Amino acid sequence: MKWRKLGLIYAPDGSQWWARSYAHLPTADIVDDRFIRVYFAGLDENRYGRIGFVDLDIEDPTRILQVGPEPVLDLGEAGTFDDCGVNPCCLIHKEDRSYFYYIGWQRMEKVPYMLYTGLAISRDGEYWVRNAPVPVLDRTPAEPFLRSAITVIEDEGRFKAWYVSGLGWEKMGFGLYPTYVIRYAEANDGKNWSSFDKICINFKDSDEFGFGRPWVVKDGDLYRMWYSIRSRSQPYRIGYAESRDGRAWTRLDERVGIEKSARGWDSEMVCYPCVIDVRGKRYMFYNGNRHGASGFGLAVLEED
Repeated sequence: MKWRKLGLIYAPDGSQWWARSYAHLPTADIVDDRFIRVYFAGLDENRYGRIGFVDLDIEDPTRILQVGPEPVLDLGEAGTFDDCGVNPCCLIHKEDRSYFYYIGWQRMEKVPYMLYTGLAISRDGEYWVRNAPVPVLDRTPAEPFLRSAITVIEDEGRFKAWYVSGLGWEKMGFGLYPTYVIRYAEANDGKNWSSFDKICINFKDSDEFGFGRPWVVKDGDLYRMWYSIRSRSQPYRIGYAESRDGRAWTRLDERVGIEKSARGWDSEMVCYPCVIDVRGKRYMFYNGNRHGASGFGLAVLEED
């Protein structure tokens, strides 16, 4: 597998009240035969996150057509699971409505934050309404720490999802960091999920402690997953795995075909991939330095 980088696509210029900085977790949606809408989370001056978008030319996805003037999803009500920020995860279009899965986060006292998965629904793709003021992936006795960064596909008559699952918190250096793996869940309606005990992506060694934002594509009978690997010795890098059933995965990180650059906006890390197929080409949107502080970029697959 080999990806050719097409460069930095978008970073906020600081002029918008809701996106002073960051273009976190790029999440692409093919709206029609004219443009690709890429949702992202921008941070305001107090570092609260809201979801907005940029529209890219479908013929040339490096060209910006417009930047959304206002967020499409704002903070949740005070006291709810998403009152400090909302970050995009993925979209599913189902009959006459669209499902937008997102990360809701809250700042905490003893640990830095809590992360759970919310759902917003739209009938026109422009106006989004929360499904409920509570998460669709909330804490459970088996997973009490965090359940977020979900990717969902419709497959074999069901909704299938892969998501980040927290194992606990660990002190590293001067702060607390979550340890987290990737698990699998299914639903009939996209709202009521049943998780499976088996871990899909687990640590290879004691250096690794987390896997960020999985993205799954099914090619024929093969499931492919891209994700971010977090370790003690180096910043995020992108990993890759394959599966025949969506549950048991083989890590093939050496085949991922994309690394950080020697200099520039993605010279420190590459993370949070979003992979889509457009007119016979496979593209990867991804974040670079400081988890999206430098914006998001684009790469095209040249060799599988």
